[in-house]
Amino acid sequence: MRLKIYLTSLFLMFGITMLTAKDVPTRDQIDDKYKWNLSDLYESKADFEKDFKDVTDLSNKFKKHEGKITKSADNLLTGLQEYNELWRRFARLYMYASLLADTDVSNGENQILSDRTKKLASDISAKTSFFSPELLSVDYSAVKKFITKNPKLETYRYYLEQMFRMKLHTLSAEAENVIAKMGPVISIPNKVYGVINDSELPLGKVKDRFGEDIQLSHGRYRAALYSTDRQYRKDVYKGIYKAYGDLINTYAALFNGRVATRIALADIRKFKSPLEAALYENNIPVAVYDNLIKSVQNNVGTLHRWAEIKRKALKLDKIHPYDTYVTLFPTAPKQYTYEEGVEILKKALAPLGKEYMEAVEMALNNRWIDVYETKAKRSGAYSNGCGCGVHPWILLNWGGTLDDVFVLAHEMGHNIHSYFTEKTQPFHYSDYSIFVAEVASTTNEALLLDYLLKNAKNNEEKRALYETFLTNAQATFFRQARFAEFEKVIHERAQEGEYLSAEELSKLFAERYQFYWGEDMETDEEEGLSWARIHHITQYNFYVYQYSTGFAAAQALSEQIITEGEPAIKRYLDFLSAGNSDTPINVLKKAGVDMSKPEPINKTIEKMNRYLDEIEKLM
Repeated sequence: MRLKIYLTSLFLMFGITMLTAKDVPTRDQIDDKYKWNLSDLYESKADFEKDFKDVTDLSNKFKKHEGKITKSADNLLTGLQEYNELWRRFARLYMYASLLADTDVSNGENQILSDRTKKLASDISAKTSFFSPELLSVDYSAVKKFITKNPKLETYRYYLEQMFRMKLHTLSAEAENVIAKMGPVISIPNKVYGVINDSELPLGKVKDRFGEDIQLSHGRYRAALYSTDRQYRKDVYKGIYKAYGDLINTYAALFNGRVATRIALADIRKFKSPLEAALYENNIPVAVYDNLIKSVQNNVGTLHRWAEIKRKALKLDKIHPYDTYVTLFPTAPKQYTYEEGVEILKKALAPLGKEYMEAVEMALNNRWIDVYETKAKRSGAYSNGCGCGVHPWILLNWGGTLDDVFVLAHEMGHNIHSYFTEKTQPFHYSDYSIFVAEVASTTNEALLLDYLLKNAKNNEEKRALYETFLTNAQATFFRQARFAEFEKVIHERAQEGEYLSAEELSKLFAERYQFYWGEDMETDEEEGLSWARIHHITQYNFYVYQYSTGFAAAQALSEQIITEGEPAIKRYLDFLSAGNSDTPINVLKKAGVDMSKPEPINKTIEKMNRYLDEIEKLM
């Protein structure tokens, strides 16, 4: 089932939220060419409702396969076809409902539609929960005989191999049904976290440089970290973490609950650890995770060097966490229209070749992108594909900065990845793991940066672009590796029976922060609390390491595309087209990057050091 939204990179999500007094337009004030054409999915809500009923009926009828799937090759084929067709048709419903809801989060009718669709997913999971256990009740040797007997099963060979790889970790039909039904209960800590974080966090006020009271918010916090007013940065930083400090024991209880749930589920499914359980589904060896952490730890000297450059440029005895995002070279930000951003994007991605650029043109010219902020539209940016026979989609909130051009490049990377995968693969291979998803998006960012550097008009532009890369590497590569290390240690200690108090969590988080940033950094007490603010740690399950691996792989692939040309482009398009037809590690190896080895990490460090050399020359 393909229900993934590929978000913009952590650095870009962390960018400035522009807060102005200008009225936000309504959707009817925006030209249609800048809005999604949801009729590509359904002409009307009536058509959606008809399909919703049909899919519900199909899910009810699927029970006819119970007890019959492994009786013959034909039964197995029919079961696989109908199982995947059920989820393919559901994916179209989900796509429509989620996109519609995101265009106006205040529209109650649309939100109900989205909630109903999510409930349908839970119902389908429960009604089809017998499928895997029943199939896995036989030896794989019997399945191989079925494939030999009915050649139409050949397309499912790898799919079935992966299912049987999970056999040791799959429970009885009754137990799987119970876990499926427990899904909403298991997710309660996440919902509670969201309610507290989004609406009940006791955020106070701080004064700006003019003495005016400013109400703190998550958006203002992110914007403040880029402010050149150091006292304001500090006050906002201290203020936001005072609110987290007031509730830190609550956050610790919720986090411990999530960790305990992961440990229990890993144990129930006979995994050695929650980390192994999280990586196993996507066939990522734990050694890849460990290789990342070890390789980054061995190279923190590069981040220490960046910290020293920042400290000297800012003329400080020590930098603090609230100094890590402020630019060293303040200038009036250049503004770009969306059309200007598109032209830059097309020139930057041209090295990817004709076939790739034809897909980009389709996305740009056929309303695959919802461009501008409108009232009550979901914030941020994402790309979403479903493998359901309809093109993927991009959500933007164009603000006109260079960051927005990078966001467009990033989401286009996800979008064209989905396009090639869905164009090439049948539904059961039309998804791909986050592990490779972040590679496609970040490769586009790397190509954009390379284009901008080659076309920079002066040293000031080059200096700013080097800083952009280094800040991105700091946030997406080093920071996420640090989070991954923290997450691993926490789960290991919890597995040993330790309840990690808020004090202990904060102490560990602060210690790792200091280790990564080095002696030019003074880690404030508040930084120890920041684990509670990072929902990718508290709510997601060993997710963040993929930002670091994706960043490293993207640097390697973009360099190959630029230097090798056609051979690298061919490998890259094959990578984009592979979907889930092979393991993520193998797919990347074929593209030219082996993430089980330290080399991609080391090459990323080498690139950072080259850019540090350049930025020092230009200072």
